[in-house]
Amino acid sequence: MFYRLLALLLFSLTLLSAKDLPTSIYDFNVKDIDGKEISMSKYKNRVLLIVNVASKCAFTSQYEGLETLYTKYKNRDFMILGFPSNQFSDQEPGTNKEIKSFCSLTYGVSFDMFAKSDVNGDSTTPLYRYLKKEATGIFGSESIKWNFTKFLINKDGKVIDRYGSATKPADIEEDIKALL
Repeated sequence: MFYRLLALLLFSLTLLSAKDLPTSIYDFNVKDIDGKEISMSKYKNRVLLIVNVASKCAFTSQYEGLETLYTKYKNRDFMILGFPSNQFSDQEPGTNKEIKSFCSLTYGVSFDMFAKSDVNGDSTTPLYRYLKKEATGIFGSESIKWNFTKFLINKDGKVIDRYGSATKPADIEEDIKALL
């Protein structure tokens, strides 16, 4: 009898824990580049490309390609979300205000930008922990290897694919169009 009760208790705890697990990106809140808390549910029914970005990186010029994609498809329920990160060789050392200014003045970025975030390690943001779990990198690694890693999200908030830093935004266009 004791073991049956114990098994029932453990099963119940498992169900309670599973109920609290995120099921899509819409279960998260993040801070935008101005420090305002934003519910990711704001992006329901949109195809998203979520990118960890940096201003002083060999891939920084990808901002141009990201802005081109965003401009081309924004009227078809597509959005790019940029999350600056300083975790790769200190390539995003500025404040959120400086990052916002750089992106606007240098690349004319008009897609949504968010507060500087950790994408690896103990202080990884909950959203990035989820993204990495849902779409692992090379050899099944969850760790993000460098700036400009990209996650493609469908209109239901599910992670569809992950692209490495070297993948140019234009190379993802067909995958984006297939989800629109």
